[in-house]
Amino acid sequence: MSGPEGPEDVLAGLRRHARRLVAELAGPVRRVRLRSGETVLEVEWHGPAAPAPRTEPEPVAEPVAQPTPTTDRRAVRAPVVGTFYRSPEPGAPPFVAVGDLVRPGQVVGIVEAMKLMNEVTADQAGRVADVLVEDGKPVEYDQPLIALEPLTGRGD
Repeated sequence: MSGPEGPEDVLAGLRRHARRLVAELAGPVRRVRLRSGETVLEVEWHGPAAPAPRTEPEPVAEPVAQPTPTTDRRAVRAPVVGTFYRSPEPGAPPFVAVGDLVRPGQVVGIVEAMKLMNEVTADQAGRVADVLVEDGKPVEYDQPLIALEPLTGRGD
């Protein structure tokens, strides 16, 4: 038998609801406010609103890898709208680099959303073929972040 929900449980539920809500909206989001009883979660993005989902990536000065994985590649995708980080903190080595092997459930990055750090995990094993988003760049829900080449079972 479980007791009444504490403030942390209520806040965690509001955060989950906010993530789903932002992910389902078709356009840019500037502000979200949710309430459950006495607990309120309010998030506001300052500066330009996040672009609408599935937009083309911004051009960059340096040449980058093709952002769309090829048919033999699988993408690790953003779980929420936010800012993508390749390492757990500034100055730390990245979670993964091109050529690394990853296993299902392995953390490959972080997306900061609403001041929360959301781990990005691989849903399958593979070798990192490309990092499709630069460190510190905004990402949309379900945007490809890391391209994985599936393991072939031939000693990969």
